[in-house]
Amino acid sequence: MPPGRTIRTIAPLALLNMAIDVTDATFETEVIQRSFQSAVVVDLWASWCGPCKTLGPILEKVCEATDGQVVLAKVDVDANPALSQAFQVQSIPAVYAIKDGKVVDGFMGAYPEHVVQQFVDSLMPSEADQTIAGLIAAGDELSLRRALEIEPGNEQAVCALAELLVHTGRELMDEALQLLTRIPENDQTRRIAAVARLARTTMDAPAAGDVGLVEHRTNAAVEQEQAPEVHGPTDTFEAELDALLEFVKADEDARQKYLDILAVMGPEDPRTARYRKLLTHRLY
Repeated sequence: MPPGRTIRTIAPLALLNMAIDVTDATFETEVIQRSFQSAVVVDLWASWCGPCKTLGPILEKVCEATDGQVVLAKVDVDANPALSQAFQVQSIPAVYAIKDGKVVDGFMGAYPEHVVQQFVDSLMPSEADQTIAGLIAAGDELSLRRALEIEPGNEQAVCALAELLVHTGRELMDEALQLLTRIPENDQTRRIAAVARLARTTMDAPAAGDVGLVEHRTNAAVEQEQAPEVHGPTDTFEAELDALLEFVKADEDARQKYLDILAVMGPEDPRTARYRKLLTHRLY
């Protein structure tokens, strides 16, 4: 896999064979991020709730039987008021299914095991889903292209292939940019597109040198993000942004390059917010 930021890898719960207790603080990692790998069933409950005590063991039994393909996350509504408010909980037990960061199904109240089984079965990956997951995990160009033949708009496959093309050679930048138009724009697609444009427009450099330069820039940003307390800036972003700032108002190309560098830096880089403010002041 080419260098760059990716969704954080989370250990499969199949190895633990248990539900997880989720809090306001861990919901983003344990539920939202995990839901891009497997469906997550969120069980909102409380210790004083009788029906919750009936439903809880059923959910645990049925979800554990999926060997990690459907994960159960339990939320104590009394201890986690922010999540209760986010789900607009009016009665419990309340159960929601989350896939790819979005609520896709749910129910309220306690139901018998056969009904819960049907609910969980509907969340299980299809044979095609499993094939695509295997191809994406392989990560090579041929496998990623095969995954997109099955599902042309698969976000993980699109981003993985686009990033692979960007780091393969300058002649593939246009294809990478075209691929990204298949899916909604987000921080990851903006970063990949920015790397492609920067590599394509690096002035008078050989093709391999263009990609290498951008890889150096990207790697430097990632290294700084991973160990900011140890390393100072190891890239040339600030010098480039300072030089471009004078021209961003009148020169569209300069403005685009400025924005592309910010995208490569990413929102986690503390310099990004500062340079965005400088851009706003210069434009307006």
